[in-house]
Amino acid sequence: MSAEAANPVSDAEAAGPDAPGRRRARPRIDLRRLGRAALLGATAGPAARDRLPDAIGHVAEAHRAHHPDADLAVLRRAYVLAESSHRGQFRKSGEPYITHPLAVTLILAELGAETTTLTAALLHDTVEDTEVTLDQVRREFGDEVAYLVDGVTKLEKVDYGAAAEPETFRKMLVATGNDVRVMSIKLADRLHNMRTLGVMRPEKQARIAKVTRDVLIPLAERLGVQALKTELEDLVFAILHPEEYETTRALIAGNTGAGDALAAIAENVSGVLREAGIGAEVLVRPRHFVSVHRVRLKRGELRGSDFGRLLVLVAEDADCYAVLGELHTCFTPVVSEFKDFIAAPKFNLYQSLHTAVAAPDGAVAEVLIRTHRMHKVAEAGVVALGNPYIGPEGGESVEDGERVDPTRPGWLSRLLDWQQSAPDPDTFWTSLRADLAQDHEITVFRTDGGAPGMISLPAGATCVDAAYAEHGEAAHSCLGARVNGRLAPLSTVLHDGDTVQLLLAEDSPSGPSPQWLDHARTPAARIAITGWLQAHPEAARIPAAAPRPPASVTADRRTGSRLRAELPGGPDGAPPPVVRPAGCCTPVPPDEITGFVVRGGSVTVHRTGCASADAMRRLGRDPVTVHWGDTAECRVTLVVESFGRPRLLADLTEAIAAEGVAVVAATVEPPSEQRVRHTYTLQLPDAAGLPALMRAMRDVPGVYDVSRARHPATPQL
Repeated sequence: MSAEAANPVSDAEAAGPDAPGRRRARPRIDLRRLGRAALLGATAGPAARDRLPDAIGHVAEAHRAHHPDADLAVLRRAYVLAESSHRGQFRKSGEPYITHPLAVTLILAELGAETTTLTAALLHDTVEDTEVTLDQVRREFGDEVAYLVDGVTKLEKVDYGAAAEPETFRKMLVATGNDVRVMSIKLADRLHNMRTLGVMRPEKQARIAKVTRDVLIPLAERLGVQALKTELEDLVFAILHPEEYETTRALIAGNTGAGDALAAIAENVSGVLREAGIGAEVLVRPRHFVSVHRVRLKRGELRGSDFGRLLVLVAEDADCYAVLGELHTCFTPVVSEFKDFIAAPKFNLYQSLHTAVAAPDGAVAEVLIRTHRMHKVAEAGVVALGNPYIGPEGGESVEDGERVDPTRPGWLSRLLDWQQSAPDPDTFWTSLRADLAQDHEITVFRTDGGAPGMISLPAGATCVDAAYAEHGEAAHSCLGARVNGRLAPLSTVLHDGDTVQLLLAEDSPSGPSPQWLDHARTPAARIAITGWLQAHPEAARIPAAAPRPPASVTADRRTGSRLRAELPGGPDGAPPPVVRPAGCCTPVPPDEITGFVVRGGSVTVHRTGCASADAMRRLGRDPVTVHWGDTAECRVTLVVESFGRPRLLADLTEAIAAEGVAVVAATVEPPSEQRVRHTYTLQLPDAAGLPALMRAMRDVPGVYDVSRARHPATPQL
């Protein structure tokens, strides 16, 4: 029997990092404590290989701790079938092969997996490696167990060679998408294999460790199974970075009194919460090896309190905030360390309050505050949520004829969508690793016709990613977006809490440009864009439009509004200066205005705050007093942003004419990404009609913005 599956460890001994809280009266097996013991060189004793203890008893005990009413008869029957079918088979370590499915099952039992998952874990290698058939499993244990065993078996049929990895994990995702418990069994299987990796050649250890680091550890993080993730991290750390690992191990071993500093702070915290009448359990959680290594890189020399964190467990959500209030009142909080993952849970179902407080001696302790249920989910993720297909009344949860899995995180649904579109395993593999490298997720809110909804995206995602996440291939016709109510290019990077309105062209024959790939961060967007460009090679060959002089249309140039300027020191009888509105800001009544004398003695009038006027002042030009005359007639320049479509120019000029406004000049810039920019210089009979004119122009189909012109500062000398 392997050390991992045979040795019981009591709660008092289970001081390993992030040890999940269990019933204190029952000696239990702590899988990560055992993993740490293995890394430190501890052994299980010579008797472990010589006899096969009743390990199923340990599994049953761990299972009953989470599910007191569980029917253990099915586990015993599964154990008998697994042990008899694997009899005579041995692992490379020399242990009977049955120790492997037992260890995998024990890992899942400690995490709180339900009976069906444990039954499948005991049998997960029988169909592949023994004479047992899938039909036999189905007859004896039912369709659900058979489905899980078949899912794990399909993953194991592909060798873990370098060329096989992409297709292996593609199949893994397909199986996982149908039932997340398949991935749970696979992760536990990899953990036990990593624990016993020492019997393999160093180069094979390194290859398996790299795949575990690049794919399985991120998947464990995404499924919220922190208990597996942290131990896998330590095992990979020891193989791939042996020198850094030894330094960290020595650092931990040399700070045997590190727990005392945290214990003292924990005692103070407990006293504060007792005085406040808050029922809470305060625990010290030592950091695992990789966590200590990261903290050392971040902070340099470590203090005793840096080797662990405090965990405060309470009964209700409201108690979490009550604890936070007391801690921030009675201790000095480190504001930069506060995070609220209860109000905004992480993408992997994780919920907790994070903070840090400083003790009187200056020691800083990080504190995690959560309920007992939050703690269970934080440790075991989807494994702790039971059978995902059992509805509230005990029947299957069904929607549109298919089983509904409420534990499937949004990121997993996205992966399942885009993996079907990936043209080949290599593209899938590259996209998968890029997606798994994203360790943070944001939520943006869409506003489509007054019906708000949420879109979950990885951090760093842009409007392009939001378009494909929301509309799929229909996003090929996306022309732009409004982010937080303002027009934004598709390259705009989104942030948590942004509102997004995606603007799609109707019946547009065009599609994405190659430049969109520069802004796409999600696999779904990149694969969809790449697929469209490959299907339309002519689009990828079209060069970017070269800058062209804008086309001009000139009409009657009547005089603008009557403006008056007061020039000090002018000779008596001299003709009044020529006063004209500046083209950069086109002031109209009743705008606040200021004037400047330019070459030839004429005066240009700017709106107050115009960038050109500010530039004139910086050049030392003195402003002159100007004011509006009695004439209400004015000239103004408007900029129109719109989507390209037939008859757009005709519809705009018709709308302008309907308001009784004359077009002095109009320019139309070359289209860019199906968007068109128009600039109109208009003569209004009355400045009071400007707001109505702008509204009429905005109402033209395809127009999404009309604004007064503001050109860059170009002061006239």
